[in-house]
Amino acid sequence: MNLDNVNTMADSIRAEIGKAIIGQTETIDLMLVALFSGGHILLEGVPGTAKTFLAQVFSHAMKMDFGRVQFTPDLMPGDLLGTNLFSFQTNEFKLVKGPIFCDLLLADEINRTPPKTQAALLEAMQERQVTIDGEGFPLGDRFMVIATQNPIEQQGTYPLPEAQLDRFLFKHMLDYPNREEEIEIVRRHGTRSGSPKPKDLGVKAVVTQKQLNEAITSVSKVRLTDEVTHYIVDLVRGTRNNPLFETGASPRAAAMISTAARSHAALQSRDFVIPDDVKTIALPALRHRAILSPAAEIEGRTADELILQVIEQTEAPR
Repeated sequence: MNLDNVNTMADSIRAEIGKAIIGQTETIDLMLVALFSGGHILLEGVPGTAKTFLAQVFSHAMKMDFGRVQFTPDLMPGDLLGTNLFSFQTNEFKLVKGPIFCDLLLADEINRTPPKTQAALLEAMQERQVTIDGEGFPLGDRFMVIATQNPIEQQGTYPLPEAQLDRFLFKHMLDYPNREEEIEIVRRHGTRSGSPKPKDLGVKAVVTQKQLNEAITSVSKVRLTDEVTHYIVDLVRGTRNNPLFETGASPRAAAMISTAARSHAALQSRDFVIPDDVKTIALPALRHRAILSPAAEIEGRTADELILQVIEQTEAPR
């Protein structure tokens, strides 16, 4: 599959999602980049901004095996991964698989559950396998997590551990729609009392698993020059050299940004990465990895503000 076909595929996916979702173009583009990069994405926004519904529609448009877990304070790791249960008929233990065994897992309101259960996702997100009673079970090469969370200032939430945050390629902040988009939302969905199913809104699968695999293979061949590689590393290191950050982004962040930059270039039908690809994805790729220092918090600074400064101050190759 050539890169023009990748772009055409992405346009088809956007069009299908647009049958159910009004606006959120930046969110959808980041989800596509994450998909083609083999990464995971964390969506943060106040309730009612269509985070959950967007994940359902996204999965439906690509006919992915969809799994959903509603994270609650009493959720246990076994509820997510599965457990071995003894069968009295066969006198053997049999694995009852949890909802994590799917292509796309919606971890809904992930910060509503304690860190013990959140940590159950660490191995799955990094190695795409889970270990149950000492035995490893693969999840598939295309396993993807779309997690949603409410702002951490809200009641009943637990901040995600740094190790978990670092496994997300992007953290994207969903804002309220603009006035015209909200009017269209009311017109289109104002007659329903609950959330509709994607198929009820005419959303159908427009991509096969084979086409998706071919597209991901094509994206991996996009060229990344030494100059752009150095630029990515300098950006990431810039978060570590800033005294207003207590902890900067990890080497994993640089590697994941390079993969995402290739995907972003491919979605523009380019077989090479330019600095603008990196700049476009740098903020959502770094905002959850750089931890503010106490002094920065006292001053009222934000991670987004400081990361944008790092991007502006890091010299990009011509």
